[in-house]
Amino acid sequence: MTSAAPIRPVTDAEITAFHRDGAVLLTGVLAPEWVSLISDGLEECFAERDHMSSEVVAQGATVRADQLLAARSPSLRRFANESPVGGLVGSVVAGPVRFYMDQMFFRRAGPMAPTPWHQDTSYHNVEGTDLVRAWASPDPVPRRASLEVVRGSHRWNVTYRPMVGRDPDMSDEENALRMALARRRGVYEKGGAGFAYRSVVMDKSLPPTPDVPRDRDSFDIMGWDYQPGDVILFHGDLLHGTAEGVTLDRDRRAYAALFAGPKARYIKRVGQMVPDPPGLAEHEPQTGQTLDSFGDVFPLVWSPGDWN
Repeated sequence: MTSAAPIRPVTDAEITAFHRDGAVLLTGVLAPEWVSLISDGLEECFAERDHMSSEVVAQGATVRADQLLAARSPSLRRFANESPVGGLVGSVVAGPVRFYMDQMFFRRAGPMAPTPWHQDTSYHNVEGTDLVRAWASPDPVPRRASLEVVRGSHRWNVTYRPMVGRDPDMSDEENALRMALARRRGVYEKGGAGFAYRSVVMDKSLPPTPDVPRDRDSFDIMGWDYQPGDVILFHGDLLHGTAEGVTLDRDRRAYAALFAGPKARYIKRVGQMVPDPPGLAEHEPQTGQTLDSFGDVFPLVWSPGDWN
């Protein structure tokens, strides 16, 4: 399967910016038909929760976070496999690209639940220098509500501990108390039957994630004014999140797909956050295997030369 060509190619300057900063905004690369597919797919998934749907409440606002959308949405499966995004990723990693998984972050207009600062890599059983997230929305997103990143943090050569989950050094009673105290502060989760951030176990061997909101002025933070048809690409190791205290004038529906280049490897993490894509367990994957070992699970969506 081959990704469709974008409205315009990725420029050399954009490729340089991606590798230097860890992220780049590609303006005007998706045709309206692809933007409509995102909108249709997100609305389909939002209307019908499944076992991978979760609601996170923070600061009086709610974000609906769903995992593995392509497994249940024909619109998003087509977008992940056939839209230009796979080839856009391939352009920056200069190699063949496989679709790994996708997510939805759906916020209604009003107070915006912030995204805690984190890396994507530590939430999945995969690692490599060519893991790239493609972020797109059918909605305009102003800079104040933008996805934000710490410029260059993908080059710090460190994997941080995920921000959520059960503390293995605490008893069940202590973890329950910790969750109860968070709920009193207005932070809690309504998890799905197959996934909840709170149910996983932290890997305490990893260093804690830097407190970006507390020390915001100490970090080189970038964000963008986003328009439908744009795509934000960012490295899997890049620290990213959103600002706090934002009020949305309209819905903010975000689709985020994770793609992997040829250097990506399976790794069984101690504190796995997001479940593996459907069908992978049947292969009994071992740490160090490349993703092309599981081609039926991680389809090849673009190879160099496909757009020639």
